[in-house]
Amino acid sequence: MGQNLCCPKKGQQPQNHHGQFDNIEPMPTPMQELAPPIYNEVNGIHYSMPRAHGISYHVEEPVTPSTPSRGGRIVVAMYAFQGRSSGELSFDKSDKMEILNDADADWWLARHMTRGTEGYIPKNYVASASSLECQDWYFGKIARKEAEKLLMTRGNLRGTFLIRMSEQSSHGYSLSIRDWDQHKGEHVKHYRIKVTDTGGYFITSSQAFRTLNDLVDAYKKNNYGLACLLQYPCPRPQPQKWDLSRETKDQWEIDRSVLSMDKKLGQGSFGEVWYGMWNNSTEVAIKTLKQGAMSPSAFLEEARIMKKLRHRNILVLYAVCTKEEPILIVTEYMCNGALLDLLRNEGERSLKLNDLIYVATQVAAGMAYLESLQLLHRDLAARNVLVGDSLLCKVADFGLARIVEGEDYCPSTCNKFPVKWTAPEAMLYNRFTIKSDVWSFGVLLMEVVTYGANPYPGMTNREVAEAVPNGYRMGKPINQHCPDPLYELMCKCWNLDPVQRPTFYHLCTYFSDFDIIGSDPDYADTNAAPS
Repeated sequence: MGQNLCCPKKGQQPQNHHGQFDNIEPMPTPMQELAPPIYNEVNGIHYSMPRAHGISYHVEEPVTPSTPSRGGRIVVAMYAFQGRSSGELSFDKSDKMEILNDADADWWLARHMTRGTEGYIPKNYVASASSLECQDWYFGKIARKEAEKLLMTRGNLRGTFLIRMSEQSSHGYSLSIRDWDQHKGEHVKHYRIKVTDTGGYFITSSQAFRTLNDLVDAYKKNNYGLACLLQYPCPRPQPQKWDLSRETKDQWEIDRSVLSMDKKLGQGSFGEVWYGMWNNSTEVAIKTLKQGAMSPSAFLEEARIMKKLRHRNILVLYAVCTKEEPILIVTEYMCNGALLDLLRNEGERSLKLNDLIYVATQVAAGMAYLESLQLLHRDLAARNVLVGDSLLCKVADFGLARIVEGEDYCPSTCNKFPVKWTAPEAMLYNRFTIKSDVWSFGVLLMEVVTYGANPYPGMTNREVAEAVPNGYRMGKPINQHCPDPLYELMCKCWNLDPVQRPTFYHLCTYFSDFDIIGSDPDYADTNAAPS
């Protein structure tokens, strides 16, 4: 995104300033205007649904190719990249490259400006040299909660900052800064960056700047009423790898000899999970499916859909090995494991209410994305959500329950079937819909606010299967991390009538707004005395 250079000179009074609180960034309201629809494609079929501003369940990378470049466009590397297969071009951070062809949605053909070598590069590792995106402090369209998580990462100091697109449609950008004081300790403050009619940028009415670069440079030298000076651009998380390599983007049935299975991580309903490496270069998680658990043809059909999904809260499927037993599923590796284990191990020691809401927001966003594609999960639970750095959560294992063969995963046996997470209509009549996933989400919420406690404590699967269709529901947990509105939402998810349950789109909106109902002390007034 380029910057408008037709702006007032530094220090000029900006137009349309309406009061001393204009610098405080407002939060999205539950009834905000809908943004343009999301358009996605799975197996050649287009799906669309509306979205609310500030909710990041959109496709992270386009699934349709752009117009081929005529060459000459220069990009800057925002990260270092080591080529993983023949034809890929390695580069270091800050290297410049000329784009020769950008017809592919994920991999662009480029020429290195210094070495003169050509090859394919992952497009999400670079930014146009003339754009705002090439600035280390600019993070684009990320949610406020995500900005706070990134800034509060261990090792970041006071004055670490980033600029992001605002969640409000009425103005352009927000500045988020990590701060410290004696009363609140480490925390994040947010400031609205307003745009004048002539294209200038300002936080306070007394200081306007021609470009965002000018604004950042000025606030590095003088805080002008901010909590502290801008000191360090927030470290960026590594970009999402959608494929093991360019070669495996379309040829994702791989030879199992290129995989090493180094450490067993656990065992679930479908088989074992291992930590390993692909081609001695990329960390992966490898799931081994029990022999005879499902037919290779049924699994491949499901995997074709899974491979095309593009969302930051959905686990990425890299590759499969189906030509011999056991079938292997190769996915991205999530360093903090299953959400259920994290809840039980970390507990109240490190996860506060805002963290729990952040988890719920991400799971709802991932499920809203599946909902928009008319895809079901069928086994949504904390054990099937994986966690990475900065509490990044991804929904995993969707679709597998549908194609498992045999009685081990059958409602009638109540054996390994997840009775306590399953909606009554799915349990009794095998009617699985996105609304039965909503029921499961309500149970997942109970797992989250109780730090991984077993649902329906003291009850067997059979007792649950008999009591729930007759109106029994879990009570509100007695702890500070389940306020009344949150429990009321769970009960809406557990409505006996599936039609009356909320959509994931609604749930995503709800949690996006949850912790900003009422006043928020972390939204700062720059006219207050600087700390």
